[in-house]
Amino acid sequence: MASFAVLGPLAIESPPGHWVALRGDRQRTLLAVLLLNADQYVHVDVLVEALWPERPPKSYASNLHTYLSRLRERIDGLRVEHGPLGYRLCVEPDELDLLVFRSAVADGQRAGDALAAAGHYRRALAQWRGPVLAGLHVPRLDADVARLESERLAVFEDCVDAELTAGRHGELTGELQAMITEHPLRERLAAQLMIALHRAERQGDSLEIYRRLRTTLIEELGVEPGAEVRRVHAAVLRGEDPIPRMPPPVWPVCQLPPDIADFTGRDAELAELTAALGSGAGVPLAVLSGEPGAGKSTLAVRAAHRLRARFPDGQLYVPLGGRDVGEVLADLLRALGVPGPAVPDDVRARAAVFRGRLTDRRVLVVLDDAGDPEHVRALLPGTPGCAVLVTSRQRLSGLAGAHRLSLGPLSDDEATELLNRLAGARVARERADAGRIVAACARLPLALRIAGSRLAIRPHLRLGELADRLEDEVRRLDELTVSDLAVRSSIALSHEALRPPARRAFRLLGRCRLVDLPAWAVTTLIGDDADEAVEELVEASLLEARGPDATGEGRYRMHDLVRLYAAEGPPEQGSGASTVLAATLALADAAAARLPRTVPMPAMAHEPFPQPLPGALVERLLERPEEWFAAERANLVRLIGSLDAREALLLLDKLSVYLYLHGHYADMRAAYETVLAATDDRPSAAIAEANLALLKHARGQYEEAASAYRECAKELEAHGDLHTHAWVSANLAHCLIGLGRAEEALQTARSLSTLDDQLVREAESAALLRLGRVADAREVDRVALASARATGDPRRIGTALHGFAWSSLLTGDGAEAVAAIAESVELLRGTMARSALAKSLRTLGAISAATGSRDRATAAFEEARDLARDLDERPRELSCTRALAASWIGEGRAAQAIPVLRACLDEFREMGGRSATGLTWLVLRRAYEAVGSPDEVSEAAAEAAVLADPRDASAAALRRALLALADRA
Repeated sequence: MASFAVLGPLAIESPPGHWVALRGDRQRTLLAVLLLNADQYVHVDVLVEALWPERPPKSYASNLHTYLSRLRERIDGLRVEHGPLGYRLCVEPDELDLLVFRSAVADGQRAGDALAAAGHYRRALAQWRGPVLAGLHVPRLDADVARLESERLAVFEDCVDAELTAGRHGELTGELQAMITEHPLRERLAAQLMIALHRAERQGDSLEIYRRLRTTLIEELGVEPGAEVRRVHAAVLRGEDPIPRMPPPVWPVCQLPPDIADFTGRDAELAELTAALGSGAGVPLAVLSGEPGAGKSTLAVRAAHRLRARFPDGQLYVPLGGRDVGEVLADLLRALGVPGPAVPDDVRARAAVFRGRLTDRRVLVVLDDAGDPEHVRALLPGTPGCAVLVTSRQRLSGLAGAHRLSLGPLSDDEATELLNRLAGARVARERADAGRIVAACARLPLALRIAGSRLAIRPHLRLGELADRLEDEVRRLDELTVSDLAVRSSIALSHEALRPPARRAFRLLGRCRLVDLPAWAVTTLIGDDADEAVEELVEASLLEARGPDATGEGRYRMHDLVRLYAAEGPPEQGSGASTVLAATLALADAAAARLPRTVPMPAMAHEPFPQPLPGALVERLLERPEEWFAAERANLVRLIGSLDAREALLLLDKLSVYLYLHGHYADMRAAYETVLAATDDRPSAAIAEANLALLKHARGQYEEAASAYRECAKELEAHGDLHTHAWVSANLAHCLIGLGRAEEALQTARSLSTLDDQLVREAESAALLRLGRVADAREVDRVALASARATGDPRRIGTALHGFAWSSLLTGDGAEAVAAIAESVELLRGTMARSALAKSLRTLGAISAATGSRDRATAAFEEARDLARDLDERPRELSCTRALAASWIGEGRAAQAIPVLRACLDEFREMGGRSATGLTWLVLRRAYEAVGSPDEVSEAAAEAAVLADPRDASAAALRRALLALADRA
């Protein structure tokens, strides 16, 4: 028995294990023609043309007989029949690889299961060892060879379809990429590779395949891609699995759409849904609601897939979307095996049959985009074992016993990860711009998917360029559109379902300058119909209702993209927006007056703000002014950008009382920069610049701050604002002390005779101590303390005690210093002045170290460091860190202290703090001595000596304290 192979080089095995080599090309050609037409008669003319393509010899008939005889001699059992139609080579189905190939293909086409079909197709493709009849060129067979190659390619594509259906996309990408390199115009291959890449969470690569195919088709053929590959492209853009599902047989039923490969985040929500639906008690009903674009349907599909094992009889998926419930029930009944004529006409009868079909079954019913509780009720199973998951833009509050989950935006990390999966590795490289895109998309999955798809389509589009476009609120919704995905149309569906009063409220809220609105502002803005309209907006997930804030006021939030859509409508008449603004300004004024003013700048003079709100409401809101500011902080910062320069400065002056008190320097900086950019009024600009200089000072940017203070002081003096000029000059004096310019600081402080303020006295005392005039400094501090005690203000007394404690230590009165600093810390703990408390705690640490209380010193330095870190006061945080590192040297951990001290040294140098840098070198010297590094010891000693000022009594006291900590504990 002989076996033949033509799917590759011509091969003959006869008998088994013995390979026959034919000597002449014409013998091989004759056998090849007969094998390609196995079991079929081949006319003599065809054989002659194949053997002698140019001109056959006169003796071609006898020659043909000779070749056949030799084949029979060489091949044991060769069966060639001769008849009127020509010659026929007879083979069994398993004797020729071509027949084995076609038989396996037929088995695959008959298979009812994708996995089984894929196995048959793989067996067929395994017959191929290379190009048909490789190494043997027979022009008469060119068409047959080309046909077979096309047949092989079609079978490969059928095999890929089956394997994609079976979920075997992971192994296919490399194979498909190789095939499409050979066949760049093959649209079906391109579509399959797109699907495999998409399922492998490589959406960007998937879209790139489409782009290359389209370019090739246009350049080479002048045509666009066909309908099927366009459908796959659109599905990939939507994040959907492009392979359509055919209606499954009854039991088990699975109508679920595919779970998307790039699903990101939502772990907590998934856990909550699966727990609620898998409880097994009765017929669990979960309602998943949320604003447009939040990804409700995608999450529902993922949850349903996770729950499949708990519902072995099936999962029904019903896209409602405004469809008639009777039509929905008819489709479900047909899917469950009810013949069309048996579907009842009456909706209630259909619902009864539906419940009957699910009796004693374990089926999960997913109702997507439900809009009416009544429709949901008609589709509820009637017996335990089943469960229902509903997604809706509405909360569907009328559904009794439902477990409700409101879906908000993704977290920042989840949103960034989704963008990364969609747009690729450049998201990590351009993280700052990616963050801007995430913020502009309000962390909503739909918006992020659109943005990510646009980046994937255009690999050379910089993230910063897209972020710039999205940050323009006028065009943001226009930018968030790709293919058939659009944020605007998603929101429009919810808006169109509103009644007229709710539509009016929607537009009013969208145009409001506040974002996170307290209940009083919503009521004032909308008017008489507020309660009913707000309830409808909340039910429609267009407005988020939040619990009461610290003032007891309920709050409402409209997410950014929804707000932009709402603001596109025409202005509404009868708005209470001006009343809301007036009330907010008046509340900020009153709240600031109830807090200690720690910001070292004077309060701006102004006429009292009129308050339109009832007095009782104002008192309730401002009972704890700090909490009111905390609740309204984001609103007030946002509001500043929409006011004129004078109003903005006034509001910011009030808000800064709270912001500075809590170290919210970033908000202050952004707000003052906003005012500065928006005003042409130089006096207003000078005030803004002075406050920005103050923030540089707080961050330790001494040189920049001093330069800015000087410029502001000149301008304020020129404008006649001598009061603000004096405060700026006092801040300059403090900044000069940090730069080691004590004489200039003293001269500046003493020039401010018109400003009788603790700030000036502190600067004067500090400068005197730097100049070695300790007794004079203590007298300044004594007078300041007496003045502070006369006010009875704990914050002022605590601040004055701090200065008095330090000068007392320097005059040698350690007991007085310890008592004064302890009282200072105790008083300041009872106030909200956390910056002053951090300063006193740091001094408590230094005094404790100098007087031999090591444990008390390190505890104070640690607390001071943590407070300074929370307040973003970097110089103070560094000085505390240096002290703690010194204590590590005393504990035998000098090697651990050295890198920390080097980092402190670098930052002090950058700040320009001469004394602080010198002290750090001094501690480093002690650390290098402890680890035995003589070269570094010499360097540190030399650097410290250069920076030392023999007059500086403060530095000398700190030196003693730090070295005491560095001594062996």
